[in-house]
Amino acid sequence: MVSITLAVPEELKKEMDNFPEMNWSAIAREAIKQRLTMLYKFKEFTKNSKMTEKDALELGKKINKAVAKKI
Repeated sequence: MVSITLAVPEELKKEMDNFPEMNWSAIAREAIKQRLTMLYKFKEFTKNSKMTEKDALELGKKINKAVAKKI
């Protein structure tokens, strides 16, 4: 197994220290696996899309405006 170094804010480390029984490496591995699964699904979902990043940002702005107006 390969080792990596993970940087966390000092406050987060202090909170983690409150639970020394936790295997934080295993938790980080699982979180990384879950994120990779999501990214692969997203990549598969968008592989045939013609939408550019610019188009997506513009659509997001329109949606945010519509939601803000509704609220």
